[in-house]
Amino acid sequence: MSLLSSLLLLIVAARIFGEIFKKLGQPALLGEIIAGIILGPSVLKIVQPTQALSGIADLAMFFIILSAGLEMEFKEVMRSFRGKGLIVAFTSFFIPLACGLLVGVVFRFDLMRTVFLGLCISITALPVSIRILKSLGLLEHPIARFAIVTSVVNDVLALFTLGIILKLPKAQGLSQFAHYLEGSVVKLFLLAVFILSVNYVLEKADSMGIPVRWLPEKLARWFGQDALLGILIVFVLLFGTVSELLGSHFVIGAFFGALLIDRKLFFAERYKEIEQSLSSISSGFLAPIFFIYIGLECNVRVLPGVLLVVTVLAVAMLSKIYAGWLSGRWVGLQGREPLGIGIIMNGRGVMELVVAEIALQHGFINDGLFSLLVLMGVITTFVTPILFDRLVTPHLNVADAKLRKPER
Repeated sequence: MSLLSSLLLLIVAARIFGEIFKKLGQPALLGEIIAGIILGPSVLKIVQPTQALSGIADLAMFFIILSAGLEMEFKEVMRSFRGKGLIVAFTSFFIPLACGLLVGVVFRFDLMRTVFLGLCISITALPVSIRILKSLGLLEHPIARFAIVTSVVNDVLALFTLGIILKLPKAQGLSQFAHYLEGSVVKLFLLAVFILSVNYVLEKADSMGIPVRWLPEKLARWFGQDALLGILIVFVLLFGTVSELLGSHFVIGAFFGALLIDRKLFFAERYKEIEQSLSSISSGFLAPIFFIYIGLECNVRVLPGVLLVVTVLAVAMLSKIYAGWLSGRWVGLQGREPLGIGIIMNGRGVMELVVAEIALQHGFINDGLFSLLVLMGVITTFVTPILFDRLVTPHLNVADAKLRKPER
């Protein structure tokens, strides 16, 4: 089947299954994942995951991040990185990592398989968390701020660790490895400096009364009103590219680039137009492709033994939920909010698939373990909004949380 035919079939199936799940009172992304599983290698074998479809899914991930970043405030997210936010982030990473490593030891995996299993269990995917929070109307809730910080920190730690692991076979001696580790830390520091510097310049210009919105307005006059969206995309792509050049994943930089785009950069009516355009592109077209592709990546036909599958799934979900709940209690959240953080942290998806695919390409894991890791990403992403809607949403204070109704 050609790329365009496959794309047409995926879009139609994603919309149909998404609408069915909406009618059932669930987020559309659950139906989109199920559609991918049915059409993919696991069931009907009609559509196979290809490099081209993977590229489109990456584009979809970018627009999900861009759309969500515009809805959030940079100051609010950065405030969550201080103190309490980091407690939640590190706890939600290292407890699941330790549990994953323990599973590898119990099942007598070799070192690399054990490390990659622990790494994949510890990840929380930023795009998945954002989409779930948005579908549940929670982007303005404190749970969202802790969840976003945790997702970013978890992804950075996972990718940082991944880079170190990939260098292990090449490192000739401890000194060379220490040199690479030092370089990775420096690159991560430079990325943070770049993001904070751009934010400082924008804030300083605004405080000095410099109308920073004149530049995008002038460009819009030169290239046409439709160019505003293109200008915004180029700005965010720049941050993603810098992030990638400095050794972090593209999505980390893109998210912070989108966060920096404040309403003071555009006139109010322009900002609203941009948000509407992005919503049409993201929610209406690309986001369903992203989630249906996650389903395509799952092939249940080559899974390992039942005991290993059940153990990994149970440890992955329970360790994440427990770590989020525990850290939420530590930072003083009340009621069901700590549980809410734990459940949102359970969503994995794209970042875990990236790590698993790299491990497979380098021969660190086999097809069976790869499919198990993909299945883990699919199931954890699938059950997250269901558990949250059942166990947390009814107990949240709607007035204080400024919740919106879930997308229907």
